[in-house]
Amino acid sequence: MLRYAFLFLVLLGRLHPAVAAPPTAGFNVRDFGAKGDSSNLDGPAINRAIAAAAKAGGGTVYFPAGQYLSYSIRLQSHISLYLDQGAVLLAAAPVGDTGYDAPEPGADNKYQDFGHSHWHNSLIWGENLVDISILGPGTIHGKGLTREGPHRAPVGNKAIALKLCRNVQLKDFTVLYGGHFALLATGVDNLTIDNLKIDTNRDGLDIDGCRNVRVSNCTVNSPWDDAICLKSSFALGYARTTENVTIANCQVSGYDRGTLLNGTYLRNEAVLVPDHEGPTGRIKFGTESNGGFRNIAISNCVFEYCRGLALETVDGGLLEDIVISNITMRDVINSPIFLRLGGRMRGPAGTPIGALRRVIISNVNVYNADSRFATLIAGLPGHPIEDVRLSNVNIWYKPLDAASLQAVQAVVPEHEKDYPEPQKFGVLPAYGFFIRHVRNIELTDVNIHYLGQETRTALLLDDVQGARLRNLQAQRPTGAPLLKLQDVRDLRVQDSAPLKNEEIRQVKSKSL
Repeated sequence: MLRYAFLFLVLLGRLHPAVAAPPTAGFNVRDFGAKGDSSNLDGPAINRAIAAAAKAGGGTVYFPAGQYLSYSIRLQSHISLYLDQGAVLLAAAPVGDTGYDAPEPGADNKYQDFGHSHWHNSLIWGENLVDISILGPGTIHGKGLTREGPHRAPVGNKAIALKLCRNVQLKDFTVLYGGHFALLATGVDNLTIDNLKIDTNRDGLDIDGCRNVRVSNCTVNSPWDDAICLKSSFALGYARTTENVTIANCQVSGYDRGTLLNGTYLRNEAVLVPDHEGPTGRIKFGTESNGGFRNIAISNCVFEYCRGLALETVDGGLLEDIVISNITMRDVINSPIFLRLGGRMRGPAGTPIGALRRVIISNVNVYNADSRFATLIAGLPGHPIEDVRLSNVNIWYKPLDAASLQAVQAVVPEHEKDYPEPQKFGVLPAYGFFIRHVRNIELTDVNIHYLGQETRTALLLDDVQGARLRNLQAQRPTGAPLLKLQDVRDLRVQDSAPLKNEEIRQVKSKSL
């Protein structure tokens, strides 16, 4: 029996590996002159250790416990940085002309902001590398980085920036205050991100034009910007699709900076968000969307005190073949689900409007969502969102305040070229779902509730062709219809009391 128990424990360890053990041999940064005392600049010693490892054909650059003050660290191929428990890589503040590497010449266009177009102005950066990793239970503290942009030399803008790399692993470490981007990965293939804790000033994980990406077991708190954000910009000088991505077992939130790691989980800094629309901290596709997104799966994720799930393509890219399941959200401060096909078209002249299609969202539970913006699914006239399936979705919406009640819009502008954000549409005339310019959408086993008084309809469908409502349950406000239809074709309602089973071939305007 003892032998079987031992074999079981061995097998269990293989199925659930622990944090990688510290290397017993490698290139210890202290052997190259690093002090780890938080006052001497250790960047030159760290870069010497990396150069020595690269000259030897590769290896692990090891950081024992200590605080290593540094400017830019330049990764090389076949190198692993290992931050041991108690090791802190501390971003130094620039002094005069001394500081981080200058931002290299980036894409000569205005299709994305400055921060997305440069990589060298970072605490750790690598370009055109293969087989690299940053590992270990230590911490990267971006104390001396800026959360703003644009900035020229010698200011550091990002904690980690990788461009056109392949076979990359980021595992087990913590990032506190990662600057404008805790991670900017652009054109990176075969990227594994696992078991990171990020509590940061702006974006957490920005994954831009990358392929074959695995994000798992990460906790990202980013009150002032997005937590896990897939992008597809023109920063490389050409459009590159973000594809073959999985995001699993992650938590995103918008608590005050630093309060995830210190365990206080405060909620006082929402006013400091750049767009002044409340904490961000979500999972999002976009806004940069030139190359598009495809073949992406998201599962088993938690949203807490942040914006909802956002899938956006507004710059001509295709957003297609997406599966999202097993999501729970609490205290969502805008649309719990936001699907947007827009026409901002920040890209080369002549690029056509993109497409958003073949999206499946299932097993979603949302409590205390902001009802001002409902669940918002909006394409454009002549460019509908296509083939969307929502099933087993339960949403509890909080009531409107007095000011919002006065601001409910009878006619919602298209905002075709505007930045895609639910707040831009104003207070919607439906509290549950606002669906416009969509072809082929199914809502199955969807339950909608409100937590207080409500005067608006539960669902509004506008310019929708091919809608299926099956076992849809919604609270009906006193004096308001449950469902409003405007220019709807081929609607089928089934098992959705108090609505009766019926098929509507075409209707200009009707309330049910």
